[in-house]
Amino acid sequence: MTRQHHRKGMQRAAFAAGAVLTVVAVSGAAPGAGAAPQSTPGTPKLKLIAASKAVTLERYEGNAGVYLDLGTYVTVDNAPLELKVTRKSYKDPVVAQQILRNGTKTTTKTLPAGTVKDFSGLPGFLEVSIKNAAGVEVQKTQGAFCPNNASGRLRPDAPATSHYPESCSTNPFTLGSVWGVEKGWASNSSTVDYDKPVDLPVGEYTAKVSVAKKYRDLFGIPNDQPTVKVTVREDSGGGEGGGVGLRSSMSSHGAHGGGHDMAGMDGMEGMPGMAAGHHYGPRGADAPTPSALSHALEARGLAHLGDGAGHTDGSRIAPALKAAAKRPTGRAGAPANVPKPDLRSLPAWDIAVTDGEDGDVAGKDYLAFSANVWNAGPAPLVVDGFRKPGAELMDSYQYFYDAKGKQVGYAPAGTMEWDPRVGHEHWHFTDFASYRLLAADQHEIVKSGKEAFCLANTDAIDYTVKNANWHPNNTDLSTACGEQNSISVREVLDVGSGDTYTQYRPGQSFDITDLPNGTYYIQVIANPANRLQETNTKNNVSLRKVVLGGAQGARTVKVPPVDLVNAP
Repeated sequence: MTRQHHRKGMQRAAFAAGAVLTVVAVSGAAPGAGAAPQSTPGTPKLKLIAASKAVTLERYEGNAGVYLDLGTYVTVDNAPLELKVTRKSYKDPVVAQQILRNGTKTTTKTLPAGTVKDFSGLPGFLEVSIKNAAGVEVQKTQGAFCPNNASGRLRPDAPATSHYPESCSTNPFTLGSVWGVEKGWASNSSTVDYDKPVDLPVGEYTAKVSVAKKYRDLFGIPNDQPTVKVTVREDSGGGEGGGVGLRSSMSSHGAHGGGHDMAGMDGMEGMPGMAAGHHYGPRGADAPTPSALSHALEARGLAHLGDGAGHTDGSRIAPALKAAAKRPTGRAGAPANVPKPDLRSLPAWDIAVTDGEDGDVAGKDYLAFSANVWNAGPAPLVVDGFRKPGAELMDSYQYFYDAKGKQVGYAPAGTMEWDPRVGHEHWHFTDFASYRLLAADQHEIVKSGKEAFCLANTDAIDYTVKNANWHPNNTDLSTACGEQNSISVREVLDVGSGDTYTQYRPGQSFDITDLPNGTYYIQVIANPANRLQETNTKNNVSLRKVVLGGAQGARTVKVPPVDLVNAP
């Protein structure tokens, strides 16, 4: 999947999101265009609605079924719906707390143990029963609800923008998330089983939608059961577009994202199931987790960066959107107490054996994987590249800011290089991360050739850390990586976010053809040459155990869980 394809898909997603959001705002305003309904102060009032009485779903030729974008929403009034979702470590379960805000008073309510399993949303929230024209139930399904899903305002007096994140992370090693819906807003609840299309033949149906009883009891939601007329029609135009509509996150992704996380399938032929005979990780070829929802908000002019009236996303670096016009001057360095990023590596996942595709040597066995390095803060990683006329490399500098966002220092940080290969075609910051395959005694066996990266905030890893930016701007590589003729580039890894890359391209995956069966470790190293200044460098290395088996040409890999996280 090329960068251009990825960008095209995201633009398509943005327009789709904008259209759906407009429907919500208009249809939701009619019954309650006045003041918000009264209820217990500080407690959100939730209700399930259907934006339309009827929807048409496309069944594309060659697809397994249709995706149930039924246009149902959870409306929130009286107070915001806000959930803080965390885990102390990978040895601990995921725990969700509801945050109740009443003026200056804030209280928390812990949801029952086991309510959430991961960070992708509230599982089993929405229940859907589908009957055919004869009144016979032909499908029954349920889906998770991500409060951060595509949203819109219900009334003109509702907040103009939402300060909550725009997606739920599905990166298996996410540590903390914030989910929320503003007072007077609605959140799309009908992204049901997006990884599992529903097999509905062409015809007419009726879908009855409801909220599961445990969530009605937990949040005080009325037992409304809106019905939607569903028309399934055949589209023989091929799989492009896929009839997907909106998705809260990939996943991720991401990344993607993701990447950390799939909206706008146009150009996504590199994704799983889209092209037989090739290995692609969930985030595609060297591509981040798609982050459709942030793009959707950008398309509506709602994206912002920095603290101020009406938005409190926690970012301190408004200048990080634009590269500096010229090289820094004066003595390099930064005050000792200036905030710095904390880069941390996550264990590898999406691990699989491939057989020499996409430019690798045919007949060999390769070990592909996904890897993520994230920033735990308290400051973003901001790196500028400056190019001398005609030079093939850019000189890189890391920038430092005080708590008010004022630049207070800089330091040389190596170089950036232009990668001309198809699927890349952007400026890479060198030595951001390094990957190695280690033997059982943890000495190096194989080293990946991938050490240069274009930084992007593809996956939300922990949005509960100090200064986490819930609205990172460069969420895909089209926003940050420059062009071949660029004179300067700024790349940013914001606080709370990580950058996922799937390593299967030539030189990135590990050649395991001649390795004996047995135990190995995939090592991910952040900032391997220590060219970047951090608050802590003791958490830069992660290991993921893998067990190789099988015979040449039919190699296998088993990936044990990381404590409670089973993400092979």
